[in-house]
Amino acid sequence: MTEKNVLAYFKSREDAEGAAAKLKALRIEDMRIDEVGRFPGEGIDHVENPVNADFPSLGYLTLGGDFTDRNAGILAAADVSASGMSAGGGEDDTMGRNFLLTAVMSEDVHHQALRVVQESGGLV
Repeated sequence: MTEKNVLAYFKSREDAEGAAAKLKALRIEDMRIDEVGRFPGEGIDHVENPVNADFPSLGYLTLGGDFTDRNAGILAAADVSASGMSAGGGEDDTMGRNFLLTAVMSEDVHHQALRVVQESGGLV
């Protein structure tokens, strides 16, 4: 029997875990929940003074990104989120859905799994 997968985005870890608990009843073969974001790194956990602090880029300062090179930090600073003036609108339905539930299952329960995820508030 062939395998299928589901990638679903949730607004909170609790919602994703609730969906995962329901999916276990369907005998899901493999399942995982990860926190994802648009920029690498854990973010900064201290206050930086942009006048005298030594920070690698505006992307690091405003987005908390841990960029591997200077060019990536500069490119991230071009994002509207870096200015703090973004309204969060636009065409991206995954905005604010930082928890990704990944599940692998047999083909015969795939449609049921999709329904469970969507009923739990997940975006497939």
